[in-house]
Amino acid sequence: MSKEISRSALSSSVIVARISADPTMFDHPKRIKRRLALLFCIALASPLLAESPMRSNTVETTLRIPASRFSNSSLEQLPIDLRTGIGPDDAAAIALYSNPALRSIRDRRGLASAQLIQAGILPNPVVSYSRDYVTGVNTAGTVTAYNFTAAWEFSALIPFLPKQTAARKNYRSVDLDVAWDEWQIAVNARTAVYRVLGLNAQLAQAVEATEGLQQSTDAMRKAVDAHEKTVLELAAVESASQDSRATMLALEQEFHKQGLGLNKILGVEAEVKVALRAGLSLPTRLAPPEQHELADDLQARRLDLLGLQQGLESQDATVRAAILAQFPKMSAGFVKASDTTNVHTTGFIVAVDVPIFDRNQGVIATERATR
Repeated sequence: MSKEISRSALSSSVIVARISADPTMFDHPKRIKRRLALLFCIALASPLLAESPMRSNTVETTLRIPASRFSNSSLEQLPIDLRTGIGPDDAAAIALYSNPALRSIRDRRGLASAQLIQAGILPNPVVSYSRDYVTGVNTAGTVTAYNFTAAWEFSALIPFLPKQTAARKNYRSVDLDVAWDEWQIAVNARTAVYRVLGLNAQLAQAVEATEGLQQSTDAMRKAVDAHEKTVLELAAVESASQDSRATMLALEQEFHKQGLGLNKILGVEAEVKVALRAGLSLPTRLAPPEQHELADDLQARRLDLLGLQQGLESQDATVRAAILAQFPKMSAGFVKASDTTNVHTTGFIVAVDVPIFDRNQGVIATERATR
């Protein structure tokens, strides 16, 4: 069964990817099937500064990396056939969903989304109702009294906007931090595939060279026994064979180490053997950008720096909200009552805290210190 990552029209810059697990993949079909038979989205760099948070049911599966990292991102579909092994792009896509570190990091986005929802909630109005019954002594001409009050704390409107601003910018900051981590994981997954591929090629050459030198050593030993070669020539060939064998063993150890690293970044068990697609080759030419292209406007392109900027602005807004919250709590309400003499009254009530002791100074000092 082949797997496909297809683009959807959720938005102008969102890709929806779905991977159906193959029963033979990675030698652990049940476990990998649970991991990969889900939907996940890969967003381009443009929506990274979107203000509205994702819905809670998409927080776990939404990826925020530029799709340009995939070499065939211009295609409508990115096929992934795990029966024939994986390539660098496949490894990046799988790691972005199944990497355990990323799944735990994305929980921060859900927390920031919850904080943004909480920042937009105003306090509830308070409604009270009471009745006074006449129970004795002079009860002639009396009736049951009642009191109805409906009040609301309007002072919550004072720090409302700064709190919303702080929560919104905090969500952007967390979203960019998650995107930066996803970017790193995607690049590391691709690099891990190239490392395993390169070490596999080196190891094959080292094995071939070691076998050739071993054959030369055996032939030289026979020649020495036949008195056709000297012991010194045999020692030289044996030394070269031992050096080649040591190099082969070191490459084999490093190959297994990099294989474990690939398994780790893909989120699979250490004993699982991840097969690479046949026909993969290492890049033969690299064209790094010029230095000025890397340095110009760096603070507007680095996701971690953008996230830091949003985090600082969020904390500034939090400090402003704490300062505004030092104003006393004030509430106003409507009152309708009737006493035991059947006199009805209608009025209002205003309640104001007297800020003698608590002026929110502790919260202000905490927010300034944590900034």
